[in-house]
Amino acid sequence: MSTGGAGTERMPMVVLETERLVLRAFTEADVDGVLEAASAPSTQEWVPMPAPGVPYTRDEAEKWCTVTAPALRASGDGQQWAACDAATGRFVGAIGLLRTLWKARTTEVGYWFSPWARGRGMATEAVLAVSRWAIADQGFERVELKAATGNRASRRVAEKTGFTFEGIERNAMPLHEGRTGLAVYSLIPSDLV
Repeated sequence: MSTGGAGTERMPMVVLETERLVLRAFTEADVDGVLEAASAPSTQEWVPMPAPGVPYTRDEAEKWCTVTAPALRASGDGQQWAACDAATGRFVGAIGLLRTLWKARTTEVGYWFSPWARGRGMATEAVLAVSRWAIADQGFERVELKAATGNRASRRVAEKTGFTFEGIERNAMPLHEGRTGLAVYSLIPSDLV
């Protein structure tokens, strides 16, 4: 953990590596991959980006890679990584820690992956790496994972990575088609034993 100016705590910029993935900061080289993945209807079904009825554009992807993702770290809110195939370097998805409460030592892991990368265990691999890093290396006491109640794939990721189901936040998130409840999961230090 590092501390920024004026007492703002920030996560360190790190590259995390797993068996099949490299998790690193977003760069301009990721714009096309982000555009492709974020434009997919299967991504937009569960991730309300962009706003309903607005197409996800190259400008939005560029802004995410070069402005928004770095700003989240700089603000102390969390850390964002581009998940890339370790063998080819191809962008496969986004994973990040967000809504970080430094005093409470809690944060939330969020992610979305390219349609072609789903169903291969890559999201599970990334969530495991990031959440363990947050707890074991950064001293967080709780990592939350929230998934739309109908998003069975994301809920399976939570279960496969050892998160404990805690309940449902009702009517908690807007989607392109109405609102959804969020299934809340958590991982705490004793879960890593």
